[in-house]
Amino acid sequence: MKAAVFIEPGRIDVKDIPLTPCGPDDIIVKVHACGICGSDVRNFRAGLRKNVKGIVSQVMGHEFTGIVSEVGANATRYRIGDRIAAAPDVSCGQCWYCRRGLVNLCDDHRMLGVDWPGGFAEYVHLPGEVLERGMIHHVPEGLGLDDAAMSEPASSVIAAQANAGVGLGDTVLVLGDGPIGCLHLEVARARGASRVFMSGAMRLKGAEAFAPDLLMDATRDDVVGMAREATGGLGADFAVCANPVAATQEQAVRAVRKRGTVIIFGGLPRNKPMTTLDSNRIHYGEIRVMGAFSYPAPIHRKALTAIRDGFITPGKYITMTLPLDETVRGFEAVLAGEALKVLIKP
Repeated sequence: MKAAVFIEPGRIDVKDIPLTPCGPDDIIVKVHACGICGSDVRNFRAGLRKNVKGIVSQVMGHEFTGIVSEVGANATRYRIGDRIAAAPDVSCGQCWYCRRGLVNLCDDHRMLGVDWPGGFAEYVHLPGEVLERGMIHHVPEGLGLDDAAMSEPASSVIAAQANAGVGLGDTVLVLGDGPIGCLHLEVARARGASRVFMSGAMRLKGAEAFAPDLLMDATRDDVVGMAREATGGLGADFAVCANPVAATQEQAVRAVRKRGTVIIFGGLPRNKPMTTLDSNRIHYGEIRVMGAFSYPAPIHRKALTAIRDGFITPGKYITMTLPLDETVRGFEAVLAGEALKVLIKP
């Protein structure tokens, strides 16, 4: 089969590779579409998560949908022709976190597109372990496979805001104008937020389609000052750091009100993971700073339903669709800020 194979940082080759045969516990999926995620871009630049030097090659891509083409005798939950959407996380089921339902924090956390070949290929082999401990869900009726590819990034956003408690009447500041930032805007509104502000630098024109109540250019605007002014000096109830930029985390702490919440959603570069926050403001203002990473399986199913029901609008995100042969062009478009969400379609 044809696949776009990560070779080393900055290099992806499209070539023919063998497809692992379908075992009795496995399924084979013919890929319909696979989105390029921010973590794919980080891996493309720095190397795979478990191999920072990029020595080991892999088929990346974890935001994929497709149609089941082969089914092992024991994989009874699936049938040939089933439409599925994949999420990447696979937990061990045995560690302290898994036993308490916190599978996203699994001590042996593994991922499609890193530990197993992913969706930038014509087919994906999903072994029984992934079917049992991962998140491979049927796409609900009435939802197209292109749109369903947005369910994976939407899941992380839904989980983050649920854990933080975003709700009715809240003012939310989103720092980051990429697809994740726009998803935070839509999810916050679906949860009842009365106002959503956004700042960004690379994709402001695309973000305009989501009509934030206040859209700021991070390269020239006083984001903290404008957010506080728009709230009568109080500050936002929530600030979401939806990009890999340390400076926005410092801004978020200054932009929320007392007892406000800062959600650190975007991971920083591996070689520069440190940030500086105003500890006194956090202390005296009783500000909550929380991390957000991944989600459990029920959230992925909820994301598919939310997209089908119109709370999330994939058509506003998917601004470029490319064939598998042009996967590298898709990565370049994301890096240049030329596209909000790129879909690769084998």
